[in-house]
Amino acid sequence: MATGRSNKLTGQTGEFLVAAELSRRGYIATPFAGNVPHYDIIASNEAGKHVSIQVKASRSGSWQLNIAKFCDILFKGEKQIIGKAKRCPVNRLVYVFVVISPDRSDRYFILTWQRLRNMLISLHADYLQRHHGRRPVKWDSLHTAINEKELAPFRDKWSTIAKNLK
Repeated sequence: MATGRSNKLTGQTGEFLVAAELSRRGYIATPFAGNVPHYDIIASNEAGKHVSIQVKASRSGSWQLNIAKFCDILFKGEKQIIGKAKRCPVNRLVYVFVVISPDRSDRYFILTWQRLRNMLISLHADYLQRHHGRRPVKWDSLHTAINEKELAPFRDKWSTIAKNLK
């Protein structure tokens, strides 16, 4: 069973793994030890250009997110209606999802905030359509999830970091 402590350790491990991988790739990676809104790491290149990185770590290959951070959700009775897509909260924000593996064969999935937003909106719309617009258990929940299979096209796309440093 996941506890607050084990969740905190998973998140911290993920942040340090991503920072280490960025360092291996020639970036200065600075993780933050506190709660910085929207990102966990700043990575910079030799020219001093930087990119903000949000790390999401999991031991299971599934991540839980709040869809309202990516688009407006309106309610018509108990039905959810997807509204306007939100703007990225930080310039050049990149998400790195990391699966922490017991055998240390960790897996990384790297994509921009905008690509993630578009994926999540599409996945949430599909989910709502399958359930006729109403979430079956808790109709007003803003929970959404994404898994390793859905993120597969972004595995080891470290070039996303370089592209966002230009």
